[in-house]
Amino acid sequence: MTATKQNFFKPTKVSAETKAADTNAAARGIVEQEANAREKKTERLRALRLAKEAATPSAPPTQKRAKK
Repeated sequence: MTATKQNFFKPTKVSAETKAADTNAAARGIVEQEANAREKKTERLRALRLAKEAATPSAPPTQKRAKK
């Protein structure tokens, strides 16, 4: 058998299941990355908010006057 281009590079047909599995894996990866980024951002913002609240003394609540 001689080595020709057709012998080495035969185009193979990709099944629909394989395409669907690849697409599913890619989509799940993207969703997971976005969820991780969202969680990190939430944690960072929560830490900043708590630090700001701890640094700023809150004013005591004022009592409302009763009408006479």
